Amino acid sequence: MIKTINILFVTCFGLGSIRFAPGTITSLISTIFLYSLFHIVNLSNTIILLFLFLVFIYSFYAVSEYIKFNKDKDPKEIVVDEFIGQSVPIYLYEIAHGSTKDPQESMLFYLYIFILFRYFDIKKPFPVSFFDKKFKNSFGVIIDDVVAGLYVVLTLIIFMVIKSKFF
Repeated sequence: MIKTINILFVTCFGLGSIRFAPGTITSLISTIFLYSLFHIVNLSNTIILLFLFLVFIYSFYAVSEYIKFNKDKDPKEIVVDEFIGQSVPIYLYEIAHGSTKDPQESMLFYLYIFILFRYFDIKKPFPVSFFDKKFKNSFGVIIDDVVAGLYVVLTLIIFMVIKSKFF
């Protein structure tokens, strides 16, 4: 039973089994899911953080168990890392902008976050590539996407600073 739960968890309930672009589809659905939690359901930031933290912690175990007997230590069907990586910039955007946000502006930033995350996750600039290549275990599978998410945060901060100084 725990094996089935781990498979469902690491594949984000089967999204990783999609043949075409499972990582991109998972990132898109994650973006929509998180937008729903923040803007439609209106869950508190604390509850969402607790949920994301639990997913993050459990993912190390679940991914480790999934790849234990697998030759490929980062198989494409593991997409929980995309969910986690996509969650980092979205959560930080939400807490940085407080409780009053224009829904259209939020949608636009969610779109920017989605596009930037996919770019950094696919291109793997250093140190994303370092974690991806150096650690062939659950740590490497997850942390490279966390670092890609942090690149998104850095890019948006630079964008906002430039926008405030020159426009």
